Amino acid sequence: MRLLRRALFGLLSIAVLVAGVGLYFVAYPNLPDYEPPSELVYLDQWSEADRQTFYFTPQGTQVKGLEYDWFRALELPFSRDKFAAPEYLARFGFLVDPKQQPTPANPANLPVGFARHEDDETGRAYLDVTCAACHTGELRYEGRAIRIDGGAAMHSLASTVPTLRGGAFGQALGMSMAFTYYNPIKFRRFANEVVGDDERSRHQLRRDFKQVLDRLLGTALNDWHRDLYPTEEGFGRTDAFGRIANTAFGDAIDPSNYRIANAPVSYPQLWDIWKFDWVQWNGSAMQPMARNIGEALGVGARLQLLHENGQPVPEAERYASGVRVRDLHTVETTLTRLAPPRWPEEILGKIDLQQASLGRALYRQNCASCHKARPKPVDQRFAPDRDPEWRMRVIPTAIVGTDPTAADNIADHRFDLSRLGWTQDELGRLDVRLYGKTTGTLDLGSISSAKGLAYITAYVERRAYQDAGITPQDRAELDGYALPIGVQELRGYKARPLDGIWATPPFLHNGSVPTLFQLLSPLAERQKRFWVGNREYDPRQVGIRTERFDGGFLLDTTITGNANRGHEFRAGCRGGGVIGRALSPEERWALVEYLKVLGDPRFEPRLTDTALRPRLAPPTCN
Repeated sequence: MRLLRRALFGLLSIAVLVAGVGLYFVAYPNLPDYEPPSELVYLDQWSEADRQTFYFTPQGTQVKGLEYDWFRALELPFSRDKFAAPEYLARFGFLVDPKQQPTPANPANLPVGFARHEDDETGRAYLDVTCAACHTGELRYEGRAIRIDGGAAMHSLASTVPTLRGGAFGQALGMSMAFTYYNPIKFRRFANEVVGDDERSRHQLRRDFKQVLDRLLGTALNDWHRDLYPTEEGFGRTDAFGRIANTAFGDAIDPSNYRIANAPVSYPQLWDIWKFDWVQWNGSAMQPMARNIGEALGVGARLQLLHENGQPVPEAERYASGVRVRDLHTVETTLTRLAPPRWPEEILGKIDLQQASLGRALYRQNCASCHKARPKPVDQRFAPDRDPEWRMRVIPTAIVGTDPTAADNIADHRFDLSRLGWTQDELGRLDVRLYGKTTGTLDLGSISSAKGLAYITAYVERRAYQDAGITPQDRAELDGYALPIGVQELRGYKARPLDGIWATPPFLHNGSVPTLFQLLSPLAERQKRFWVGNREYDPRQVGIRTERFDGGFLLDTTITGNANRGHEFRAGCRGGGVIGRALSPEERWALVEYLKVLGDPRFEPRLTDTALRPRLAPPTCN
C-alpha cells in the first residue's frame, strides 16, 4: 500500500510539474522582447494612401469566428494587460509603428494586416487577417527600422500545435481566451467592455465565445494528434499550400483528406507580381482573383462545402463563403502601383559602383538566364491587355536542387472530393483551364490539391460575384485581365526577377539560407543551423544576422522541408543542384553588391560595362 501511495504521489507530482511548466509558458511565452526603433523609415514604394489601403482592407477572413471587439477586449492569461496591445503583438513579429494612433480603418490600433469587416448577413464585426500581415517586411539596422511594403513577414503566426516553448500567435490567443472564459473575474471585465451590464447579452456572449474557443482548441487538438505539421514553421514561414489543402479538403469535406504538411515556405514578395504569367512558388496558378480567394480561404474565410446533414450542395447554390471579392480586387489593383524597394544608402551604406559593375557582368553571365524579366509579345500573352506580361521559368527541382518537399507534396498528394457530388459536365461549365499533361476524365476520388482547389475556387468565385452583384461585364476586370483559372502542376520552383531581392531575407523558397553571400557560396559554406525571429540586418553579406537571441527560433536545415541545398555555384558537373561554376569570394562580393541595386534606375545608368572571360562549357558527366 505504501508503495502504491508513493507511486501515485510521484505521478501527481509529475503532473503538477508539467502543468506548472505549461502554465509558465502560457504566461511567459518564449518570444523576443520588443524594442521600438529609434526611427521607422518608409521607402518610396508607393503613396501613403496605397499603403493604408493595403494594410487594412479586409478580405473576408475570420479567426475561427473571433469578433473584432472581443479581440480588442481580451486580456493576457495572468494579467489585466490587453492581448491586442501593439507592443505585445509586436513580440510575435507583427509590425507596428511606435507613433501609430487609431484610425477609422484601424480603430483598435492593431498591427499591419489586422483589419475589421462586418458580416453582410449578421452585421457582426470580425477580426480579419489580411494579406498585408504576411506580405509586409521590416529590417533593423543600428536601431532604425526600414519598412518593406510587399516584402516577407517575420512573424510567428501559423502554428496551431501546442509546444512547450509557446511563442506562436494561435497558441497564445487560445490560452488567453481559455483563461478569460474559465476565470469569472476576467470574463466579467471582458463582458463589461464588450456588451455592458445587460445580463441577457452577457449570457449570449458567453455561449458565442465558447463556440469560438472550442473551434480554436479543436483545431489545435486535431493538428496535434494527427501530427499534421511535424516540421516547425517558426518565424517567417508557413506551409501555405498544406494548410489550405487541410482546411478545404480535411476540415470542410472529410478527415480522410488530411495530409502531412512538412514543407514550410517563406512569404514571397509582391512587387511586380501582377506582371507574372504564373504565380505561387511552384508556378501553379494564373488568375489573380482565384489566387487571392484561395489565400483568403486558407487564412480563415467562412466556407461551407456540404450541407449540415453531409449532403452535397446543388450546383446552383455552390458555394457560399465570406470572401469579399470587391475588396480583394481593390488590394490587387493597389499592388500594381507597388515599386520594388530601393537600397537606402543613407542608412545601409554607400554602393561601391566599381564592384557593382563587375557584379552586373557576373549576373548577366551566371544568373540572368533564369532570373531576367522576359516580356512576352502580345500574341503570346495569356492576357493581351496586360503590358508587360512576363514569362516565368519554373526550374525543375532535379536541376535547381533546392528542397523538393513543397513541390513534391503539391504534385503527389491526392484527395477524395467525391462527397461534393460534382459531375464532369458541371465542371466543364466552369472557367478552369488545365495546362500540361491531362488524363482525360478527372478522378474526383483522387484529385491533386492544385486541381481540387481550382474547382472549389471557381465555384466560390462564381457565387461571391453573384452575391456581390458583379455583372458579367465587370467580371473580366475583377478576374484580372479576363484570365481563366489556369492550373499547371510542375515539380519545380519559379525563378522570378530579382529587383529588390536584398530586402527579402532569408532566401530560397523555404527561408533556409540567411544571406545572399551564403546563397552564392558552395553548400559546405552555408550555415546548417541559424536563429530567426529578429530583423537585424547584415548589409555586407545582405541578409539577416544569425546569432542566438532570447526568444529566437533555431532553424535546422537537416529537418525535412528545411534543406538549404541546391542553387549552388561550385566546380564540377552541372545538375543535381549545381547551377553554375565556382565563384571566387571576390566575385561573390561583387554579385552581392550588384544585387543591392539591380533594376534601380538611380544606379544602373552609373555602372560601367565590364568584360569577363568567356564562360566555359560545364564538364560532361554521366
